[in-house]
Amino acid sequence: MKSKIRWLIQSVSGLLLTGTGLCMTIDAAFARSAEEEWFWYGTGSLILFQAGLCLLIDALRFRLKRENI
Repeated sequence: MKSKIRWLIQSVSGLLLTGTGLCMTIDAAFARSAEEEWFWYGTGSLILFQAGLCLLIDALRFRLKRENI
């Protein structure tokens, strides 16, 4: 049961971080076009996006490894 909960938490967290990172990146692009401060906000949004992708890939790897055993 612990492995299913780990997979569920990791995959949902990955999806949330990926979506949040994409939304923040688009917002940073709008801020850049409006000539506002955008660099650190955009950098943070890309970090969130990459962290979300890493969590999703790791959850998929964990799930496939668990099913093959």
